Amino acid sequence: MTDAPDFDMDLARAEAIARRLSTLTFAWDIEKALEFALFRTYAVPAISGLLARTGAFETATRKRYDDTELLLSEPMEHGLDSARGAEAIARINAIHGRFRIDNREMLYVLSTFVLEPIRWMEHYGWRPFTGEEKRAWVLVYRALGARMGIADIPEDLAGFEALNAAYEATQFRQAESNARIGKVTLDLLLGFYAPKVLFPVLRPVAYCLMDRPLLVAMGFPEPPRWLRWVVLGGMKARAMVLRELPKRRRPRFITARKRPTYPGGYVISQLGNGPVGAGR
Repeated sequence: MTDAPDFDMDLARAEAIARRLSTLTFAWDIEKALEFALFRTYAVPAISGLLARTGAFETATRKRYDDTELLLSEPMEHGLDSARGAEAIARINAIHGRFRIDNREMLYVLSTFVLEPIRWMEHYGWRPFTGEEKRAWVLVYRALGARMGIADIPEDLAGFEALNAAYEATQFRQAESNARIGKVTLDLLLGFYAPKVLFPVLRPVAYCLMDRPLLVAMGFPEPPRWLRWVVLGGMKARAMVLRELPKRRRPRFITARKRPTYPGGYVISQLGNGPVGAGR
């Protein structure tokens, strides 16, 4: 997965590539990958503990999900330095400014945004990212991180991989807050596809998309080997079908989606009441 940095690629070109990937080429897949990216951060007690202490994530889970998704999607879909993108980043920074968040935690969360979509497409997508797409994806998130005031951001994909692996090796561990935040988040995501009565059946399916270190840190059970084989086989079959189908021609913008949380639309400056990028 490692690729060299491309210092000749300008940000505008990188943003255009990243926007195409997230709204056209891999619209559904990247949204799911970013959900799992944030889910990984809940395996870090310092991050899940902050969410648990604020309380809003458990009492207003859907609103927290929508607020974080919208604030992170505005810069990607409209441009980091567009009026909407800049306002969203300013809002993220204002929210973070109310909490004491270690730079290492911010770096780790940023690394999941970079790596999980690339990994997801390698495992489940109808094709992996190209070298150019990887470089563009890294460049856009490096630029986002810089605008969020994050220090010591890796220069390339290899740097993000090394940072991510080292952080998870030392910071993934079981905690009561991991399980609490993980469960409400997983149930929210399952609720997008099925009624609550089916959650006990669907949770093991979701566990099949998680690696063992994540399962252990979250306190989730290891799914049966046969079920993991079925689920992963189904994802590969889906990829084969998508490879042959006509490709999406109209972009799918997350910021344009109708939401029960905001039936009349939303105002960027009023989104969020907890740390963004540590809960979705």
